[in-house]
This record gives sequence, structure tokens and C-alpha cells, in this order.
Amino acid sequence: MSIRRLPEHLVNRIAAGEVVERPASALKELVENAIDAGAGRIAILLVEGGTSRIEVADDGCGMTPADMALALERHATSKLPNEFIESVVTLGFRGEALPSIASVARLTIESRIRGAEGWARTVDNGRVDREGPAALPPGTRVVVEDLFARVPARRKFLRSPRAEYAACLDVVRRLAMARPDIGFTLEHDGRRALSATQIEDRPGRVATLTDRALADNSVAIDLEREGLVLGGVASLPTYNRGIADHQYLFVNGRPVKDRLLMGAIRGAYAEMLPRDRHAVVALFLDIPTDQVDVNVHPAKTEVRFRDPAMVRGLIVSGLRRALDAAGHRSQRASDSALAMWQPENISSPPGGEEGARPQSGWEGEGTPQRLPLESRSYGAVNDSRPTFFAAPPQARAEPAWTPPPQTAAFPMGVARGQVAKTYIVAEAEDGLVLVDQHAAHERLVLERMRAALIGGTIASQALLIPEVVELNESACDRLESRAEELSEFGLDLERFGPHAMLVRATPALLGQSDPKGLVTDLADELAAFDEALSLKERLDAVAGTMACHGSVRAGRILSVAEMNALLREMEVTPHSGQCNHGRPTWVKLAHGDIEKLFGRK
Repeated sequence: MSIRRLPEHLVNRIAAGEVVERPASALKELVENAIDAGAGRIAILLVEGGTSRIEVADDGCGMTPADMALALERHATSKLPNEFIESVVTLGFRGEALPSIASVARLTIESRIRGAEGWARTVDNGRVDREGPAALPPGTRVVVEDLFARVPARRKFLRSPRAEYAACLDVVRRLAMARPDIGFTLEHDGRRALSATQIEDRPGRVATLTDRALADNSVAIDLEREGLVLGGVASLPTYNRGIADHQYLFVNGRPVKDRLLMGAIRGAYAEMLPRDRHAVVALFLDIPTDQVDVNVHPAKTEVRFRDPAMVRGLIVSGLRRALDAAGHRSQRASDSALAMWQPENISSPPGGEEGARPQSGWEGEGTPQRLPLESRSYGAVNDSRPTFFAAPPQARAEPAWTPPPQTAAFPMGVARGQVAKTYIVAEAEDGLVLVDQHAAHERLVLERMRAALIGGTIASQALLIPEVVELNESACDRLESRAEELSEFGLDLERFGPHAMLVRATPALLGQSDPKGLVTDLADELAAFDEALSLKERLDAVAGTMACHGSVRAGRILSVAEMNALLREMEVTPHSGQCNHGRPTWVKLAHGDIEKLFGRK
């Protein structure tokens, strides 16, 4: 078969296959054109997920009739005034979008520049259908109807209208996030789905388009290095999602989906999130145009960096610094969590009034008789009234040898008690704090071990009687091959026959730990490691396993002094708001939340 030049309409259809994959792709190109035209407001209307109709109206600079005709030709654009494509600062620049869309749909463009008459032009699947004057305010309105209606091979690959609408909404959300100075509205099948007013505050726009709770559960990112500027917001580790769709990345105001940047986010949150959870992040990277190539993908969703290692390091450093500065912060109690607090009706127990009345420490209706101090039971305060049926609550109390500290001096508050031998109840100046003692202490031990390893090796504590731990032979082999490295963590092991290991010392930071459980778990962890990696390269996994065994267990009764000591250490320890597995270590009920529970607000 001889080589031939393809006809213009076929060239446009091939280009459409690269640029217009689905309604969301066409919508993205149209909204980017509106942004590049200097619009202050952009209104979007969708019908059936964009498969039937896409309409984008803006108040930008508009086009003359001559420019409109030229814009519908391939590789015609106003966004490249010279040949230096690496200096492009607009979202679009290829000049393919409008002719590609017009080749697979019915496209109508209406536009008017200020001080002139409006003009309209309609192209139906590559053929000019009509053109003439149009009445509209200054700006441009583009309507795309029946996308792929005459290309059944492409039409059948579209998903349901609901799925196509979700893709369109994601496109608009990302573009609106990048430009808080532009107002956006989106209507789908007659219903307002998105409304973002013009604001100058990026964090405010991000919270509006994601979740308003993000504003209270995030940290601000602000870092500059060698001409690169990183800004945005990142959620606290305890505020996370089950999918990575809530991670928004922008390079010079352009929404991108880049594996390098996504990997950098995972690296920054590595030891602070569970494996199946993802942070909510919106990062804005401003980089000189000569250090990034945006002409990589037809849809312009991917970029290539001249120095990817520096960009990755900037993102990891920026996120880590912001999260470190957050200190002990944790996720605020959500409305759904507060809704689980329900008042309960207290009914009288069966058996009648007199039979149910407990023995009282008060005798008769007259002067009360005081019991001797040694026979008094704290919490056994009874009432002789016939309506008082509940059994006396039993609780532990400690004499206050010193005055309790003032709550205003401590962000985590002052310990007031312990619930279920697991949770510390503390009173702070602005609310009630509940702390998971095991999760909190686990994080504290991990941070101590990290600090000790930075200074050298972790101190060990010799066992009075070495403990023998029986394991299968392969587990013993793994531990024996890493014995020298484990000694740097304070764990002294040696082989004791084919199926056992002898534990001579454990890390001093762990205190009275369980050597058998520790060694067994470490053997399981080592099975998942690459033999080429040293344990220091897997520091978080090894130290996390050790910290779990050295932490205060749930079910242990703590004294008030121990509880307060734990709270004070949490206040000065980075990342103490989440445990080694990414779960929150504490939550706070603000005074306003408590008032809501009791109907006072």
C-alpha cells in the first residue's frame, strides 16, 4: 500500500482521540481557554454528564469574527507569541482543542469583545453549519452537543452519565482550586453542583472545594529553595481518606497528575499513616519555566522536571517541616462522632422502691451520722430519698498532696481521671481531652528511639536471666543475619540451637518489655524486608515494632502523676497526635461541642 496524505477531517479525528477522550477532556480544554482569556467568572452547564451538552460561558476578552474562524483551524493559537515553547505560561498552547472537539461533536462558539458586536459560528462534526451575529454580553460562550454521536466506536466506550459527570466535576474542582481569583459555578441537569466565589485565599478555596473540616485539620505549607516555591495545605495524619483522589497537585498553576509528586507525598507521610489511608493535600509548586517541560502529554496533565530529585526533596521537606511544627495536634471531633453521644433514659430497677434502696451512710431524716474515715468508701454517697435507686458508683480516688496545676498553662490539659484503664481524661482551658494511653506512649517511645539513633546507638539493658525464644529455623536465620544491626537498636541476640534465639539485652527505652513477643514480631517484620536494605533504611518499621512493645498497655492503671507526665511529654514531642499506625492518639471536645451535647447551643 502506498503512502498517502490523510484528509483534514481524518487528521482532526485522530487528534481528537488524543485530546478528547471523554466529556471531561473537552470540558477541561474549554475551561482552560476561558482562564487564559482573563475571565473573572466562569459558568459551566452539563447535561447527562456532558455527553449530551457542555456549555462554558466566561466574561473574558472575547474574540473577533476573524479570530473565531482561525481558532477552529488546527495549530492556531494566540498563546505562543514566539517560538520559545519552553516559556509558555498559559494553560493551553497546542492549538488543537477546538478543531478536535468540532470534528466529533456539534460545536457552537459565541463571542463578543467589549465595544463591538457579538458573532457566532457553528461547526457540526467538522463542517461549518452556520455563522452570523449573536447577542451576548462581553466574553465567550462555547456549547458542545452530542459528543461522539457520529463516532459510535468512541461513544460506546463512554461510561455512565453519572461516572462522566464525576470526572467533569473533578476537572472543574482542580481548575477552580488553582485559581481562587476566578469565580466558578457548575450546574448539572438543572441542579447547582458547585459554586466558588472569587477569593484571594488559597486555603479557603481548597477547603470550599474539598471539605470545610480540612481548615481545622490541616497545616500550611510554605517553603522556598533555589528559586522553587512550594505552598498549599496538607491534612494532619489523623485526617485521611481511603483513596488518593483527594491529593491535588499544581505546577505553575497547572493541575497535573505526576508520579514523582505523588511518591513524594507518600514518602513524607510514610510512618504516620496506615498503609491503606491517604492524606488530603493541595500543593502548589511555582518553578522557573526553563526547569519544567509542560509539552509532554497531549492533554497537558503530565510534566517533566529538569531536576526531579530537587523537586521531590522540596516536597518531602516542606511537608515534614509543616507536620513537625504541628506538634501534638490531632483531628478535631467530627459532627458524626458527636452525633454518637445520645442521652439515655435512666429507668428504675425492678423490685419496688424500698427493696431497691441501697444501704445508706446517712441515718434517718435528722442529723446525718458521719462514718469513720477508715470505713468510708469514696464514691459510696447514698441518698435516703425513695426515688434514689441506682447502686452507688465505685471509683478510684487519690489524695491531692499538691495543688492541681492550672489548665491554662498546658495545651493538653490536666489529668482528671482514667476510663476503662485505657483512656486518660484531661481538662484543658478550651475543652475536654481524651487520650489513648497506649497509642500516645507508643509514639513517644518511637520518637525517643529515633533521637537516640541519630546520636549513635540505643542503650541496652541486660537481662538478669537471658530469655530463650523458640522460633522456626528460617526466622532464626533472619534474626541471626541481622544480629549486629539489631544490637545498634539495643537488642542483643545470639543463636541458641537451630530453633531458638537467646535474648541477652533489650533496649533500655522499652523498660519492662516482653522479649519473646518483641523478637517474634521482629522476625515477622524482617521477612518482609529486602535483604539489600539495612535496618537503618527501614528504621521506622523496626523502631515502630519495638516501640509498640515498650509502650504503656491498655488496661494498666496509671497514677495522676503518670498521666500528667504523659500529657506533658506529648506537648513537646513531634507527631504525638497520631500513633505509629496513623491512628489519632487524642481527641478534644471543645466547650462548644459539649454545649451542643447538652442542648445549650
